[in-house]
Amino acid sequence: MLTFAHPWLALLLPLPWLVWRFVPPYAQSRRGVRVPFFAGLVALTGLEPRPGIVVGRRGVWRSIALALAWLLILGALMRPQWIEPPLHKDKPARDLLLLVDLSGSMDTKDFTDPAGQQVDRLTAVKQVLDEFLARREGDRVGVVVFGDAPYSLVPFTTDLKLCRQLVQEMQVGMAGPRTALGDAIGLGVNLFARSTVPARTIIALTDGNDTASKVPPSDAARVAHDHKITIHTIAVGDPAAAGEDKLDEAALRDVAQATGGGFYRAMDRAQLADIYTRLDRIETRKVDTVSFRPKTDFFWLPLLVAVLLAMLIELPKVRRA
Repeated sequence: MLTFAHPWLALLLPLPWLVWRFVPPYAQSRRGVRVPFFAGLVALTGLEPRPGIVVGRRGVWRSIALALAWLLILGALMRPQWIEPPLHKDKPARDLLLLVDLSGSMDTKDFTDPAGQQVDRLTAVKQVLDEFLARREGDRVGVVVFGDAPYSLVPFTTDLKLCRQLVQEMQVGMAGPRTALGDAIGLGVNLFARSTVPARTIIALTDGNDTASKVPPSDAARVAHDHKITIHTIAVGDPAAAGEDKLDEAALRDVAQATGGGFYRAMDRAQLADIYTRLDRIETRKVDTVSFRPKTDFFWLPLLVAVLLAMLIELPKVRRA
């Protein structure tokens, strides 16, 4: 569709006629010569005598060419544009951060894979996370792993293929043998600092109690709540274990409740997969649709024609010179 960026400039269309009609002709003083055959001389030159000035007559074709040149220049100033059909693009409206415990206890083989073979907890988590991430089209996803300290494995990205690949490369103990859930939540809050989307969610998975954090999980959860971040917690450990491997369900419940999230317990792979399926329904896909229409400027076309026309108008004068 053809349109103009500055259509109001069309009001200048009668400007040359107004100047011709109401502005006096340009006058230049010259020495006069009295001749007895003045009337005949005027007839031969085609000039129109007026008191005090001499105004040259402009030919019909020259007048038409000048009017056309003015129309072309005015058209160029109005900035003609060709607008393409609208294009729609989905823009992520949620940032989703996964916190994954890589402490030594995640090496415990008390889960089974779809084939029925005994696998460690982290292997089962990676299998379920891969299926979960495959359904997150439209979200920006990040991954933080934690042990003795938290580390950002994947910054927020829409490249889910890369995210899934790096999740599969996680190894038990790569962040240290202990558990620092509170610090992981704190790192997550910092990662959300530059986020501008309205929905911010953390899914934290751990199988032990917090033994290495400088900031208690409950305090980190309150900070997350102040930043409008929802935290869902998933427990995959054994609540009957002792020592550092003991699962602190109370702390995980407090973290979830403080931020308006949910607490879930997974004792096997089937329960873990069901939890992520429920979270997929709760944290539905959110996108903002952005529409825009590509524009192509054509102001140069009438301007080029006007320049060529002006050159043709002046060409006879150049030849006479």
